[in-house]
Amino acid sequence: MDKDLKILVVDGSRVSRSMIRSALAAQHHAEQVQIAAVSTAGEALHFLASEKFDIITCALQLPDMYGIDLCRTVRAQPIYRFTPFVVVTAEPHERHMKDGFRAGVTDYYDKTHGMDEFAPFMRGLVERYTALSGKVLYVEDSDLEAALMTEMMERHGLTVARVSSAEQALRLVDDSFDLVITDFYLGDEMSGGDFLHTLRCGQRYSHEELPVLVITGSGNAGIQAEIFHAGGNDFVIKPVIEEVFISRLRSLMLVKKQFNLLHRQSEEMRRMASQDILTGVYNKRYLVERATQFLAHPDNHPAWVAVLDLDHFKTINDRHGHIAGDRVLQAVGVLFRGFFRDGDVIARSGGEEFVMLLKGRSHEECLEEMEGLRQRIELLRPEGLDLTASIGVASNILSADAGYEAILDEADRAMYRAKDLGRNRVVMAGATTRRAAPVDPR
Repeated sequence: MDKDLKILVVDGSRVSRSMIRSALAAQHHAEQVQIAAVSTAGEALHFLASEKFDIITCALQLPDMYGIDLCRTVRAQPIYRFTPFVVVTAEPHERHMKDGFRAGVTDYYDKTHGMDEFAPFMRGLVERYTALSGKVLYVEDSDLEAALMTEMMERHGLTVARVSSAEQALRLVDDSFDLVITDFYLGDEMSGGDFLHTLRCGQRYSHEELPVLVITGSGNAGIQAEIFHAGGNDFVIKPVIEEVFISRLRSLMLVKKQFNLLHRQSEEMRRMASQDILTGVYNKRYLVERATQFLAHPDNHPAWVAVLDLDHFKTINDRHGHIAGDRVLQAVGVLFRGFFRDGDVIARSGGEEFVMLLKGRSHEECLEEMEGLRQRIELLRPEGLDLTASIGVASNILSADAGYEAILDEADRAMYRAKDLGRNRVVMAGATTRRAAPVDPR
């Protein structure tokens, strides 16, 4: 939420005002909501004239006015034509509800459901009815009509990028837009229908990823069917009625919001499926799926596979416990995540062993880098414990077609050679060995 949400509570009962305030405050962070509470319609109208509120809640019966009459009075003010107005009552009879909806009441809340249900009710209301926000690509070849529609959308909180042709729109459109609005009849070579076909079939934007609202001057059913066939989500007919237009915009914005939410959830699930939860580096599953493609990509040549094993890690677990061992692994994971280049793949293959896929190093560069990593691990001293690593490295430098398993086997054997030579050293396949003098912790 970009700005504080301002809510006006109108209720003649001090107890009800307090309960509603508490429920609303619990639903939102203190810095995100401002709540004003008054007891009469007269006070409410005074507040509404001096400040702009985003939501109004009102009792059905007020000391000086019927709540529905207050709604009717509020709706007569242009700035409150679309503001959510909720009647909070313990007796939402059908007759009251019909009268209220005709007067402009947005919804009713039955107090007999309790204040615990009021907070999620209001959260849903905020998501559906408060000021619009988002970025719109607007395609309209008439400057006058574009000016009027742009002013309307900006007044409702939208950011509008207007272009006059479909060709311009196709050059501009990208994932930063939440919604497209286009006239169906455009003056240049591409019509609105051509534009929609290109968005859906050429650029592969789905109806959920980039909703499109079409403006048409025709009420002909065949034209309306053509709009949907071309890829429009919805349409409005000229002359555009503001209430209808904004309602349909809001509905399509919810489609986009739901798409973004599902996309984020999908990305998070994909990340969790590929990440080692303890160290934060990739897991073995991701490594196996990615390795062959990584090694075969020409931009990565020469590619290297490094196998790193933490020395005497079982002793750490046996002497200091598995919690200490986990913290050691976590510290190593933090080091790894900040050490390598973008595009390298670092994975925990199991236990205290890690596999690294490194791209585009010369023999000397790779040896120096692994030696630097060995020294950084020796300096790390996680949990105050001595820690060293043995590293084996192999490459496809001599044969770009070499497979992952063959290179991994070479690196693994080089790592075991490092162990045999006394641990805490780097061994390149082909017997190049590097172990610096012990690092001075000072």
